Amino acid sequence: MGSHDRIVATADRDRLTQNAPEAFAKRGPWRFFEISEIAATGVVDSPEPITQLPVDISTEASAAVVELLTHASACRDKNEAAAAAGALEEAVALAPDWEAVHYEAGKFWLGCDDMERARECFQRAADLMPTFSAAFSNLGAALGELDQPEAAVRAFARALEHDPESFTILNNIGVVNRELGRLEESERALLRVTELAPAFVFGHYNLGHTRFLRGDYRGALQSYEEGQRRDPEKNRRQGCRLALVRFALDDVEGAERDLWRFADQAPADEREDLLLEAYEIAQALMHAHPALASRQRFIDRIAAELSV
Repeated sequence: MGSHDRIVATADRDRLTQNAPEAFAKRGPWRFFEISEIAATGVVDSPEPITQLPVDISTEASAAVVELLTHASACRDKNEAAAAAGALEEAVALAPDWEAVHYEAGKFWLGCDDMERARECFQRAADLMPTFSAAFSNLGAALGELDQPEAAVRAFARALEHDPESFTILNNIGVVNRELGRLEESERALLRVTELAPAFVFGHYNLGHTRFLRGDYRGALQSYEEGQRRDPEKNRRQGCRLALVRFALDDVEGAERDLWRFADQAPADEREDLLLEAYEIAQALMHAHPALASRQRFIDRIAAELSV
């Protein structure tokens, strides 16, 4: 679109609120829109004449591309991967310079766990539309799966430029920076996540994990407890990690209470995995904080359950 072009569209407020709440928060591209209330039979007059949008393909071809994308989506829902891939290939051939086609193809390959193809598609979509926040965000996810964390952080940062209030993008930035050992940057991003979306429980859990790695055990305790308080499912792994925070704070009774309460709820395989993680973390804490040696019984009980 040109700088003076306009889009005029109508929508049901309730549906828009339910399906695109970011519209009213003016997030991402929505910040360029003005939302007005009109009567059910009202007509919106554009403040300026609406010029025809410049397009590189015919109306017939545009309709065909949209139909192909819709067909591909339906095929994905039916787990008909070959048919979906074929429809997407046709759409790309008809509109190679339309970023939406490459974006949809990227989502398809992401769902197929073909991260290299997903990366290529999202990169192409981002190249075609440098303000396409979702393309950069998904590009970052694909790069992370491809074990390219530095490139992933750069992609997420580009996404954040055009959607600075996105808690999901900030959460990804926080997690990847933590994996890179940049704990201060991680904590800063995750703190913002909890401010923007306090109901997003994994924002609290991720912040707790970062604080734990920084040695801020009281801060970690606060974050994990807040996550558990808000979490209707009471995530077992996060509950066990809360137990290890209590152990780091020399609250062995609280640590034992939480660890066995959550671990004993898990199926056998998951329980063993949870206890193995707890054992390794507790051992590392003992080495880092010799004063905890007097609390050896906590580790001994885990070891007995694991027969290590």
